[in-house]
Formats: sequence, structure tokens, C-alpha cells
Amino acid sequence: MKRLEITVHGAVQGVNFRYRTEQEARRLGLTGQVWNNPDGTVGIVAEGPKDRLDELLAWVARGPEHARVDAHDYRWANPTGEFAGFAARR
Repeated sequence: MKRLEITVHGAVQGVNFRYRTEQEARRLGLTGQVWNNPDGTVGIVAEGPKDRLDELLAWVARGPEHARVDAHDYRWANPTGEFAGFAARR
């Protein structure tokens, strides 16, 4: 189990990025959250098996239709187990 923390840069707010990230993370069986940051980026924290987190990271690099991902910063950490599921923070 690992923890992945991601910041996504580009045209990623107002294009269903959070909703689609939530769907993808749930499909992969991950826990965590996704949220909009005041600076226009999207933040993601996800926990689960490393191979599934790698899949999420690859998906984030492309993003959903209508989004434009210019860059994504990420770091690996030890999981905290603080999440019961995966949700978009409102």
C-alpha cells in the first residue's frame, strides 16, 4: 500500500475533472479525495496498491475529455488509512 499526492496544472477546473477522477479512483478501488485549489489547480490524494496508483497517475496525465493537463506534480508517501472511500471534496 502507498499514498500518492498529485497537483494537476492546466485547464482542469470546470471540466468535470474532479467527478471523472472520483469515478476512475473508485473503479481502481482506491481511497482518497480530489479537490479544486484556489490557484486553479486540482489536488488529489489517493491510497492503495502501487500498481493501481500508477494507473491513476497515467490517467491524470491525460485527464478526461475537455480538460487540458499541462503538468502534474506528484510525490509518494506512506499511507495513513484515513479515508473510507474516494470522494470529491466540495
